[in-house]
Amino acid sequence: MRMMPAIIGRRGLARLPFLALAALGLLLIGQGAIIPAKAWLAQILLERAFAQGLAAHAPVRAWPWADAVPVAKIRVPRLGVEEIVLSGGSGEAMAFGPTLLPASGRLGERGTAVFAAHRDTHFRFLKDIRPGDLILVEEINGRTSRYRAGPGLVVRYDGYGIDRHATTPSIAMVTCWPFGATEHGPLRYVIRAEMEAGPRA
Repeated sequence: MRMMPAIIGRRGLARLPFLALAALGLLLIGQGAIIPAKAWLAQILLERAFAQGLAAHAPVRAWPWADAVPVAKIRVPRLGVEEIVLSGGSGEAMAFGPTLLPASGRLGERGTAVFAAHRDTHFRFLKDIRPGDLILVEEINGRTSRYRAGPGLVVRYDGYGIDRHATTPSIAMVTCWPFGATEHGPLRYVIRAEMEAGPRA
């Protein structure tokens, strides 16, 4: 009878590594869920700030300590996608949504305005865009421009091939390549879209 506690104790010790591995696995799963949850919550707050900015015709911070403000909204009707775009182009801003790179062209004008976002959150939909898809970009001043997507291109990070001085107003949406990867690499996926001729809303 005295042997039983010792046997149970040894069995319990033998299970400890498995319990530790299970706990570590749950922790990693939880950390992996934080990024998408943060991106989802941020878009709700950014949507509210964008609506307030539209009413005021001026950018409004989504939270007091934000270092970037909503400046546009990207919509792809066929995919049911809507994303609020932030100013600045910083890595911190990209944790919350697509960003408009400051060194690129101006929205709705000659040249190419460049949006960047993460492939596993806000620009995950880029893999589903087809040539000819309609992309709507609504600016904080209320103006909406219509663009038609071209084919997706895989390029090096330093070779986008984007014409900053294009005669037709254009946008480019850029994310890391390949989709689904967890490591950073030198390749980027780019969707370029030209503005449709005609009056804008």
